[in-house]
Amino acid sequence: MMEFSTWDILRNLLLAARWTVLLSLVSFIGGGLVGLLILFMRIGKLKAGRIFARGYIELFQGTPLLMQLFLAFFGLGLFGINVPAWLAAGLALILWTASFLAEIWRGCVEAVAKGQWEASSSLGMGYVQQMRWVILPQALKVAVPPTVGFSVQVVKGTALTSIIGFVELSKAGTMVTNATFLPFTVYGFVALIYFALCWPLSKSSQILERKLNVAHRNH
Repeated sequence: MMEFSTWDILRNLLLAARWTVLLSLVSFIGGGLVGLLILFMRIGKLKAGRIFARGYIELFQGTPLLMQLFLAFFGLGLFGINVPAWLAAGLALILWTASFLAEIWRGCVEAVAKGQWEASSSLGMGYVQQMRWVILPQALKVAVPPTVGFSVQVVKGTALTSIIGFVELSKAGTMVTNATFLPFTVYGFVALIYFALCWPLSKSSQILERKLNVAHRNH
């Protein structure tokens, strides 16, 4: 049986962690763009857009991410479309992330005092101008901490993509365990790497929340 040193195990896991980081970035950035579109539909004046956005959010928040991954990977296969694991993983995570970010941001927009809407309206601003110059800049300050905090959930959500064969950190952990028969060592490293990825994000969210709250109180 081939012998694996501790460094061999850690090196393989770190190489796989690159894909976890890449998938997290793609999911978060893509989900942010889609989420922004859903947000504008959700708070817009067009009734059909509000209904669609509400249904989208309820659908993706109300169903397990695991099931969404299965549907993205196997569902399209029923129509003869061969979907690579990385594409299915990215698509499912983008759509899932968008539903949560849209709802987080909607709460931040609604947290802006109604007086701000009334004051900007009295200046003759249209809806788009109100959002661009008055509402969104204020909502952005409120949105930063929960948005950064949610990025932790995105990183941890990538672990589920191993189910459809995408080789990221948790999938690599299983493969290395099968090769080394050292589950405690391997999964101990996996947990430490996830912690190293998630803890700075979680801590940043807490620091930003404190700073923005202090700035708000001083203002």
